[in-house]
Amino acid sequence: MDLLFLLLQDSAAPGKPGMQSLIFLVLIIVVFYFFMIRPQVKKQKEMSNYRSSLKKGDKVLTSGGLYGKINDVKETTITLEIADNIIVKVDKTAIVKDASGADAAAKK
Repeated sequence: MDLLFLLLQDSAAPGKPGMQSLIFLVLIIVVFYFFMIRPQVKKQKEMSNYRSSLKKGDKVLTSGGLYGKINDVKETTITLEIADNIIVKVDKTAIVKDASGADAAAKK
């Protein structure tokens, strides 16, 4: 509170930036929050919810580009069947999105 009082008091002095620079700084912080930080946090939360809702039989795409069907889900890993009798184990964070829409587009 004392800092705010000192800044407001200094604004009356000629030649010193005061209230205007404080308002500009607050405005920049607000813009960064709403246009950069908040959307990124929202996207991370959506991906976390998606990864926690994965279940056996879902078709997924990994960050490495592997398409596969989930064979088993554990706390931090997932086993994917990428071809007949070919099963790989990947980390949950490597799952990018649901591949069922991508498979339908590739068949057209």
